[in-house]
Parts: sequence; structure tokens; C-alpha cells
Amino acid sequence: MMSNNPQVKTTPIIPEQLIDFKKLFKPILFFKWRILAFSIIVTALTVFVVMSMKPIYSATSTLLIESEQASAIKIDEVYGINSGQREYYLTQFEILKSRSIAERVFNELDLVNHPQFLPQPSLFKQLKNSIDFLPKEEAAPVDENKVFQQKINGFANNIIITPIRKTQLVNISYETPDPELASLVSNAVGDAYILSQLEAKAGMTQKANIWLGGRLEDLRVNLDASEHRLEQFRIDNGLVDVEGVTALDAKELQRLSDDITLARSRKAQADSFMAVVKKYGASDIGRLESLPEVTSHLSIQNVKREVSIVERKVSELQQVYGPKHPKLISAKAELATVENNLRVQIGRLVQGIEDEAQTASQNLRSLEAQFNSSKGDFQDLSTIDTTYKRLLREVNTNQQLFESFLSRQKETEVTGDFDSPVARFTDRAVTPFNPIKPNKKLIVVAAFLASLIFAMVIVLVLDALNDTIKTTDDVEKVLSQRALGYIPKADKKATYDEVNFAFYDSNAKMHAESVRTIRTSLSLMALGQDLTTIEVTSSFPNEGKTSVAMNLAFAFSGMEKVLIIDADMRKPNVGSRFGLPNYQPGLSNVLAGSEAVGDCIAHDVKPNVDVLTAGAIPLNPQELLSTPILAKVIQELKQHYTKIIIDTPPVQAVSDALVIAPHSDAIVTVVKAATTRSEAVRLTLAKLYQARGKVFGVVLNQLNIKDAQQYHGQYGYYQPYESNSVEESETHAKAS
Repeated sequence: MMSNNPQVKTTPIIPEQLIDFKKLFKPILFFKWRILAFSIIVTALTVFVVMSMKPIYSATSTLLIESEQASAIKIDEVYGINSGQREYYLTQFEILKSRSIAERVFNELDLVNHPQFLPQPSLFKQLKNSIDFLPKEEAAPVDENKVFQQKINGFANNIIITPIRKTQLVNISYETPDPELASLVSNAVGDAYILSQLEAKAGMTQKANIWLGGRLEDLRVNLDASEHRLEQFRIDNGLVDVEGVTALDAKELQRLSDDITLARSRKAQADSFMAVVKKYGASDIGRLESLPEVTSHLSIQNVKREVSIVERKVSELQQVYGPKHPKLISAKAELATVENNLRVQIGRLVQGIEDEAQTASQNLRSLEAQFNSSKGDFQDLSTIDTTYKRLLREVNTNQQLFESFLSRQKETEVTGDFDSPVARFTDRAVTPFNPIKPNKKLIVVAAFLASLIFAMVIVLVLDALNDTIKTTDDVEKVLSQRALGYIPKADKKATYDEVNFAFYDSNAKMHAESVRTIRTSLSLMALGQDLTTIEVTSSFPNEGKTSVAMNLAFAFSGMEKVLIIDADMRKPNVGSRFGLPNYQPGLSNVLAGSEAVGDCIAHDVKPNVDVLTAGAIPLNPQELLSTPILAKVIQELKQHYTKIIIDTPPVQAVSDALVIAPHSDAIVTVVKAATTRSEAVRLTLAKLYQARGKVFGVVLNQLNIKDAQQYHGQYGYYQPYESNSVEESETHAKAS
């Protein structure tokens, strides 16, 4: 059930927003012909530009860069080339791209005089020169070198060097409008590269030969001088075989050193034994007998063995015979003899070791003296040998350098006339028949698609940025207000009177039906309450509020007596639209108290329609409207009229409409379709609510029905209510 209080502003529940693709593509469908026209125009311009573009041809030759240079004799060390490295190929590719190669080809082919590189006058200059009466410009001085360098840069930019991965091949391409020139330049670049490398190689060979020849003579002089010094040293020192003599002296010193070591060892042993003998004495045979030096002697061991045998024999006989037995006495006598012999042998051994110690000391002194003498002789010979070896090394070094440089000179002489190319063609470029660019079909298709997409994006962006109220749906969804109805946009050829009084035009049935729909909406909303005074206002001027107020009065006039009050005392125009004179007294005169209400009303300007004009334009219209007289006037008029339509000024311009709002039973806000922005309408509605006005809803004025149908399709709300006659429509309205 609809609420009876129009002031109650309900906030609709907004469901979860989803992407509405249908709504998204509505602007595109609406502007589809404009989008298509834009794309066709852009495509036509593209076709014009493409047809004027010169076709570009490309010719490609393939060059094989040798990884190892063929040479008569390998002299890579002279040239410093290591072709096995990856950097070698990268260097060759950069040489192919170098400006020197491009400039060489440019000069060899005399491209400076080629038509492609001749300066072409601009289209503007051509047109200017073709008109005789226009002054001719004098040619400005030209920097020939700068122009030449620019030509070289342009020529080099069109040379494309493309290495083939994982191979020693490289493609040389050239792009130009001249197909013959493309193949000619592509081959010429490869030839220029090969020739430049051969020239560089020949130049290095010549320089190496000159440098080696100069150095060879110096090395020969140094070699002769070193050989002479070595020979003179041999003569001065009487050397025949220095290496053999030094070897013998070294062996002799080694032998003497070994003998000295052995003599020192023997002397040390003898001195050690003599020290023990001196410590215990030569008569203490028992202690001497226990010394290792004594026990280890062979003669002592033999005597001790005999002593042991005799002692065992005496021991055995003592067990058998008595002490006076002849055999036992004989054995004891033998034992005494053997022991005496042991003492004699030990005494001799001690004496012999003492003599040996003295002999070892003498021998050691003799060997040391001989060693010192031989050592001095060897040191003198080592000095001679060192000097000899130094002179010999100098001779060998000079000889090796001389032979090495002599060999390199012979190599350069042999390879000087051997021209081994660093690269060779595997495929030479041929004259192309088909251009590589521009691909005219592709460009035209791409231009059409790009312009189409661009136009669609622009439409979507502009539609997204356009926050005006375009349809009655926008009134309800954007403004959250009731859409009372709409008034269709008049034909462009319609006159001013035809627009104002279209309600009575039999050919404008849609207009009349739209106004009746608004009337019906207001009547239904006012069920159960008074609906006498209806205020019609807008946000800005020129939104059609006056024509809406007039047509709304015409709609109500079919059922009741209606009065139109022009409350816009700043720019009144209701009276002029009805053909009333400017001096006609009106509302301002009534509020000022100079005229009575009845004297100011123009009766029956249309059937059942009276008009109260604004009257004379006052200096203080808002103050007049704010006086209590306005309420009394409205109450007085209600006694004579069942419907009073008040045309008020725009809310955003002045505050007159806000002053009148409390005296109105309903407020109708007029919005010009696709012109007034939603934020401005919201502000207007907020001001009316703040002034305690009863806003019934919004009327969308000057709605383009065709545009609305394209946006929303063919459904009843936008269809004209076809009736056989205006009277039949009136009957239906009364019945409702």
C-alpha cells in the first residue's frame, strides 16, 4: 500500500551489485551508428594514408664467417686473432654493423646521387612554388657535411645484421623502396666487410714485416757480441771443459767430506774407550772385560771362549776327582794360562786402541787440511763456471730471439701475397619481387578494429562520467524519487506556440498522453488528502518548468477549474506565452496591496484555465513572497479553484521556490533529460525537504523517445497511449 505522506522519504534496499552486461553495452548499442561511422572514417583515412605509402623491399644475403683462417703458415700470434672464442664472432657482427662499412658502401655505390637520397621538398613547399604570385623563398645555406652525415645515418639504419643462432652464418638485409638497390646494398655490405678485413690483414702483415726487419738487425748485432764475449772468456781462463773439471772437483770434495766424517767417527770411538780406561784404570781387567769395545773384539772373544771351555772342564773334573788329582791340577794350570792370556790380550787391545786414537787424530787433521785446500780451489772454479754459464745463457737467448724473429719474418714474407678471406657468401641477395611492408590489408583491418574499440571505450567512459538524469529509471534508482512521468521532446521544427500548447495538438497525442499520465500519478498519490496547490520548480533555468506547469494545468482543466500562478517575479514568461500584455497586473501587485486578486486574474485563457501573471517586476520579490499575504491569497484562491498550479523560479538560482514550498500541497520537480546532473537535483530536493516542502516526485522533461527506446526497448511506459479522441482520454482519466 502506497504511503499517504509524500514527505516520507524511504531508502530503498539496494541488493548486492553484480555486473550488468546488458546495461554495460546499452551505450554501445545506442551509439552504434556513430561508432561505426567513426570507424569507417578512420579506416578511410587509413586507406588513404596506406595507399600513399611507398612499398618497402628487403633483400638478404648470407655470409659465413670462418672460425679458423686458412693461411700458408700459422702466424696468428702476429695478428692477435683467437677465432675460437665467442667474442670473435660478436666482434665481427659489430664490424658488419659499423658506420665505416656503411660509409664505404655508400661511397662505392655513389648513393649520394641516388634519387632516394636526394632531398625532396615538402608538400607545402611544392604547393607554394606552384603558385606564381606567392613570393619564392631563398634557399638557406646548407652544411654539406652535416647533410652527408645524416644521409649516412639514414642509410646505416636500414642495414639489418641478423646472426643465425648456433651457426657461423649471419644475414645481411637492407630495406628500401627500390628492390634493385636492396639486393645491391645487401651484397655490397658483405663485399665491403670481406675487403676491409683483407686490407686490415695486409696492413698488419706489412707493418709486422717492417718491424721484424728492423728488430732482426739489432738481434744479429747482440748475438755476435755475446758470442765474442764468451769466446774471449774461455781464452782468458784457459777453459776447455769447464763442466768436466767442476764435476771432478765436486766429487773430490764429496769424497774428502766422507773420509773426514769416518775419521771423526773412529776418533770419537777411540776417545770414548780411552776415557773409560782412564776412569777405571788399565789394571782392572774385570771392568775392562765388560766394556762393549772389548767384548766385541774378535781376539778377546776367542780367548774368552777358550776360558769358558777350560772352566767347564775344571768344573767337570772337580766333580769326579779330588783336588790333588793330576788331571784336575793340569786343568787348573791350563785355566790359569788361559786367563793370563786373556789379560795379555786385553792389555794389547787397550794399547792398540790408544795407538788407534792417536792415528785417527792425525788422519783427521790431515783430511781437514786437504779438504780446506780443495774447497778453496773449487770456489775459484765455481766463480769461473758461473760467469761462463751467464755468458753462455746470454748467447743462447740472443740466438733464440734471432732465430724466432728470422722465422716470423720469413712467415710474413711467405703469407704477404696469400689473401685468405675471413668470410664468404653462402647466398647472395637477389632482387625481391614482393614488398615486406607495409601490409596494407593488415593495417586497414587493424585500423578498423582499433578505431572501433577506441570508439567503444570512449562511449563507455563518457557514459560512465555522464551523471545526468537520462531516463525515469535514473529518477528512481539514482535520485530515489518517484518518477511522475515524462514529457517527450518536441520536434526541432515545432514553433514556440506549438511547444507550449502541444497538449491541444491532435498530432501530438504522445505529448498529451504523457501529461495526462503525470496528472494521474499526482491524483493517485494524493488520495485521501488535499491536492489543490501544486508547485512546479526546477534546479536550473531552461529545464522547461513553465511549459510543464502550463501543460499540467491543461490536463487538470478537463475535469476542474484551474488557475496558473506565475510566481517567478524575476523572469516571468507565463503571461507572454498566453499573449497577455506586459502591463497586466499580477501576483506582485496583489502582494504589494496595490491590486485586488480578482482584478489581476486573466479568465479563460484556455478552457477552464485562468492565469495570474507575475505582474510588475518588484525590487524585492523574495520579501514579497515571505509576507503572510501570500498564504491569505492562496486561501482565497482555493475557494474559487480546485487546482492551482504555481510556476516558481529555479531552486539553485534563487530561494523563492523554498519560500512558497510550505504553502503548496505538492511539489513537482522538473528535470531536463540528459542535461541536468544528478548531484544538482539531489541538492535541489534536499533544499525542498529542508523547507518542509511536500515533494511528490520528478517529471522528466524533453525526453528523447527514440533514445529511450534504444536504451530500454519497446515497452508500454514509453509507448504513446493511442486513443481515438481527446474526449475518450478524458473519460478514462475521470473514471480512474
